[in-house]
Amino acid sequence: MNQKQKKTLIRILITAILLAALHFVPAEGILRFVLYMIPYFIVGYDILIKAFKGIINRQPFDECLLMVIATIGAIALALYRSGDYVEAIAVMLFYQVGEWFQSYAVGKSRRSIADLMDIAPDYANVEAEDGSLEQVDPEDVEVGTVITVKPGEKVPIDGVVVEGRSSLNTSALTGESLPRDVAEDDPVISGSINLNGLLKIRTTKEFGDSTVTKILELIEDASSRKSKSENFITRFARVYTPIVVYAAIALALIPPVALLLMGRAPLWGDWIYRALTFLIISCPCALVISIPLSFFAGLGGASRQGVLVKGSNYMETLSQTRTIVFDKTGTLTKGTFRVTAVHPAQVSETELLHMAAHVERFSDHPIGISLRLAYPNEKDDCLVEDVEEIAGQGIRAKINGKLVCVGNTKMMDSIGAVWKNCHHPGTTIHVAIEGTYAGHIVISDTIKPHSRQAIDTLKKHGIRKTVMLTGDNAAVATQVGEELGLDEVRSELLPQNKVEEVERLLSEKKNEKDRLAFVGDGINDAPVLSRSDIGIAMGAMGSDAAIEAADVVLMDDDPYKIAVAIQISRKCLRIVKENIWFAIGIKVLVLLLGALGIANMWAAIFSDVGVCVLAVLNAIRCMHMDFPAPKD
Repeated sequence: MNQKQKKTLIRILITAILLAALHFVPAEGILRFVLYMIPYFIVGYDILIKAFKGIINRQPFDECLLMVIATIGAIALALYRSGDYVEAIAVMLFYQVGEWFQSYAVGKSRRSIADLMDIAPDYANVEAEDGSLEQVDPEDVEVGTVITVKPGEKVPIDGVVVEGRSSLNTSALTGESLPRDVAEDDPVISGSINLNGLLKIRTTKEFGDSTVTKILELIEDASSRKSKSENFITRFARVYTPIVVYAAIALALIPPVALLLMGRAPLWGDWIYRALTFLIISCPCALVISIPLSFFAGLGGASRQGVLVKGSNYMETLSQTRTIVFDKTGTLTKGTFRVTAVHPAQVSETELLHMAAHVERFSDHPIGISLRLAYPNEKDDCLVEDVEEIAGQGIRAKINGKLVCVGNTKMMDSIGAVWKNCHHPGTTIHVAIEGTYAGHIVISDTIKPHSRQAIDTLKKHGIRKTVMLTGDNAAVATQVGEELGLDEVRSELLPQNKVEEVERLLSEKKNEKDRLAFVGDGINDAPVLSRSDIGIAMGAMGSDAAIEAADVVLMDDDPYKIAVAIQISRKCLRIVKENIWFAIGIKVLVLLLGALGIANMWAAIFSDVGVCVLAVLNAIRCMHMDFPAPKD
């Protein structure tokens, strides 16, 4: 609770105590009026000032003016009729209670986002010439600089660990509660908190391009993008408020004048009282406050789950998604290759891997890395020399004096080795020793652990069609599609072909309100992300172009978070609709009762402040959304 909220709460409590105390004070006339004005001004002075400023700035028609007119009118009637000022002060008191609830809810939602904003690092430790650590501004650190991150400090810039082991807390970035262990050669993202060991990290990006900066930019931009519901409520309030004021004036004047012309008693006091009641009832606080708050709370709740939605308009679109199109590599699969099959011909499996790993010893290609990982003893005493890469074919080298060729069928044909085809999906690497075919190794991309659960959960929550678009070959794409239970698979696509496929799917939509989402991570996905109704990018390992083009960013690259994002958006929109129908329904009912003279000021207070408080409390539910974790 901030200082302003504390002061408002104190004013509310003091007013409530004074009202209770004045009930036992036997004052009459002008003394009674003065005594009751004390709590009125204590609780309402800021509303009076805001209403006066609105009139001065020629923007008078807001809820502050409605409260001032209603309470001053009620005070005037009390002077004229009964001397009972309690109703007028209660209206202002309960209005401030509603404002306090709204302020508290917004503050709580802002703190949720502020926790995420707190990931911004204050400094980076760079080693000085004398060996001591010097704290410098992260913006001054160049790419390739080795920085030191001590236990308890934030990682200031994206990079790769060059020395040390530790665990990183990435919960503010990804929503993942378990720490992530890192060691030498592991990538780390800025904004993570180093929990234990000392780390030395070589930076791979400038601070302006690092993950933490991108996240903060996304958060800052999100609040400026309003949904259709918010824009409607804003326009509605601008038109609605002046209409209500004029209607209240008409209610106060027309019936008494008509009665007077008919030769009957005009009952000015009764009709003015009805008009004031009408003003309080018609105040649009519940709608004006709760709708934006619901979206704001939804954005905060999503950020806690590691899902950054760039604006409430995208939250609304996400809730209407019925078709999801996925990229394959880096989205549903890890984008990291591993050996999935070894088929020797003249040697053992171990020897086949042994020779292939030695030839690929100095290669940075994913195939070379996967072969070395499959044979962990690659750095043994074998002599590796005359390493030569042949473009479009593979690599050859002498291992202990034997010529070993590792590559595709073109390389085997060039040396006259009779190779064998493989039925396993993936990339087949053929090996020949001294010109004789020794066998082949199959390398495949690996499916992410939660991809299957993500697809199943999406279908349970109303996603009618799941499609995968990939540039990979048909055999690999079909295998991945079948393993994940996808409805449709399109393979061997260039970036422009992916756009064409999305265009086709958009044209096939049966309902105009249904939306299509595309999920991707690469530079080549940016055009498709932009063309779809809503683009979802993998934020941790995804390209900057994809993150920039997307409307939703998943900070831990977990496809299961797509299902979480859709559930959050639908709950948020459901709460928005609940608040709209509840607020309008109660207001219309009490407005009719007020115009007929059945509803009094207390009913008006409930229809305004009571409905507002209930709507705000309902909106806060968007911040507290828990979802079952995916099974590993």
